[in-house]
Amino acid sequence: MAETLFALDRRNVHEGQNVFRGERAQEYYRGDFWVEDAPTVDVRSERRAVGAVSIIRQRSSSNLFFRRSRQHIREDATDLSILWFVRRGEFAFSNQCGAKIVGEGDFVITRSTEPFLIECRTGPAGFSEVLHVTVPTHMLRGHVTQDCSGALVVSDVRVRGVPELAIAEKLLGDVFADDGRLCDSSARLLVETAFGLIGQAVRLLEEPRPARRSIAERRLEEVLRFIEVHLSDPQLSTAMVAKGCRISPRYLSFLLRLRETSFSELVWEQRLAKARDWLSSSDPRDISISEIAYGVGFKSPAHFSRMFKRVFGANPREYRGEGAAALPLIADAFGDFSGGSSLLQ
Repeated sequence: MAETLFALDRRNVHEGQNVFRGERAQEYYRGDFWVEDAPTVDVRSERRAVGAVSIIRQRSSSNLFFRRSRQHIREDATDLSILWFVRRGEFAFSNQCGAKIVGEGDFVITRSTEPFLIECRTGPAGFSEVLHVTVPTHMLRGHVTQDCSGALVVSDVRVRGVPELAIAEKLLGDVFADDGRLCDSSARLLVETAFGLIGQAVRLLEEPRPARRSIAERRLEEVLRFIEVHLSDPQLSTAMVAKGCRISPRYLSFLLRLRETSFSELVWEQRLAKARDWLSSSDPRDISISEIAYGVGFKSPAHFSRMFKRVFGANPREYRGEGAAALPLIADAFGDFSGGSSLLQ
């Protein structure tokens, strides 16, 4: 549940420097914080903690400033990354490399390890609002590998079509707005997912746009999806896939050759891989080997056991006893596997 980090008005506006880090001065990092002198002062910052991460919603009717100098960095070397979602007004960031100004709908990542000046400016509506997330940089580095010391800016994300950032903002906003019903582990999972989406969005924006896919590539994707959906059906066959994808069996074979595989090899590889994962993640008391065999599309447990041992060198029961480390990777196991339609029985 969110709590008030600080609140300022005309009566206590000059106390901003002393209260912006919270009652125990544990949020953010050291710096100079002040509020522009204005007829109306209404600043409110609310915080939701999720482990070492803080999700903060900050609203203000006047411009806000935050400066971090080299002296502050010497006194407090905390390395935090701040994820800024600009909801209202403008966000101005300047350092020794220059200045950047972004507006509503933009996304910025800043770090505490370089001197900077930040200004949250009010917009046409008369106030500014940002949702920002403070996270130890070592935690974020697993998702965002780019150097953000000079501020990483993603401008006009909605117009540029980056849905990952919009979804990440919603996830973080939902965690912030939770009224206490969300358990801590679920909140952590949602925050971690949001970080993953942000990292994916940054990578996509840096990569060149992929070339348009050919008709054959699109058809192959449809075929692979159909096989994935119907993998548990023991009647799965080339005729069934061709009919379901509205192509000829000959064209199906051509498409699979683009992937350098045959129909039987692809289906067996997927079925045995899923069976292996299922065996390793399940308890024998909860699900039997026979149920797993039928669940991945085998017609009989005996057939499943023979094929599993043929590929991995151990039967399913032995695998459950010995563990995954004792068996080869499925890609290696299929290296000398000739496959053939006769195996799909």
